[in-house]
Amino acid sequence: MPNEDNGALSPPADLSVELAGVRLKNPVVAVSGCFGFGREYGEWFDLGRLGGICAKGLTLRPRKGNPPPRAAETPMGMLNSVGLQNPGVEVFLRDELPFLRRFDTAVIANISGGDPAEYAEMAGLIGDAADALEVNISCPNIKAGGLQFGADPALAAEVTAAVKNRAKCPAIVKLTPNVTDIAAIARAVWDAGADGLSLINTLTGLRIDPVTRRPVLRMNTGGLSGPAVLPVALRCVWQVSGLGLPILGMGGVSTALEAAEMMLAGASAVGVGTALFRDPLSALNIVQGLAAFAAEQGIARIRELTGGIRPWET
Repeated sequence: MPNEDNGALSPPADLSVELAGVRLKNPVVAVSGCFGFGREYGEWFDLGRLGGICAKGLTLRPRKGNPPPRAAETPMGMLNSVGLQNPGVEVFLRDELPFLRRFDTAVIANISGGDPAEYAEMAGLIGDAADALEVNISCPNIKAGGLQFGADPALAAEVTAAVKNRAKCPAIVKLTPNVTDIAAIARAVWDAGADGLSLINTLTGLRIDPVTRRPVLRMNTGGLSGPAVLPVALRCVWQVSGLGLPILGMGGVSTALEAAEMMLAGASAVGVGTALFRDPLSALNIVQGLAAFAAEQGIARIRELTGGIRPWET
């Protein structure tokens, strides 16, 4: 953008942001479950160009995941029921984290458990080896009849408190949209000490093969992600942004303008996930697009977008 005084180009915008006390060089984070541990994408580009990487979801012990078919394309998105296939937290710390640490980017470890004690044990094992924890509470509580931790404020708070009791890095709690009042869950984990929020996780969906009359996924239902969920994600981020907790906003973001929307709704940083399956370079394109958008809008610091929505009076 030309400077009116001397015709010189204005300096590029500062793309750095802060998420739960962690500095990111730009607001774009590769979403857990869509990026693996980064090895495949590292063959396409320098992972250090991302603001952060949220590693594949981890459990205390290795998991094989669900039987196939466990992923299917849908109009404007995809369904998945992978079932948290992963090598376990100890293998992650030994084999995968050293690889990720080769790059100049923040590393976020995503953890899941069957009860609060498992979450706490994982937080203790990871310690400060990661820059932050993303605490996935969209998991069934094996001691409460399978009810998801994230569907009940008391259970969500219990997991958060257990993690915070052992964590040596910030704990960002990932919220599910499959609830009546997501703000109530957000308030519960905030009161329990969460350092930030991550949202949204996938929406529960179903597709059926009319010929076989069976669901297209072996586990019947699955998590819906992709462009179709963007309006829901924006609404959820906006609803919880009033708490003042830092937010990693995600759900259907495919372009730089959609990333800007997410920040305007209240997100400090933006997760990119399903778009990576269509275009492995989509996250980098969004980084570059945000820089161009900032220049066009005369924005000196991209973090100025966060919470900048101007709702109509009702």
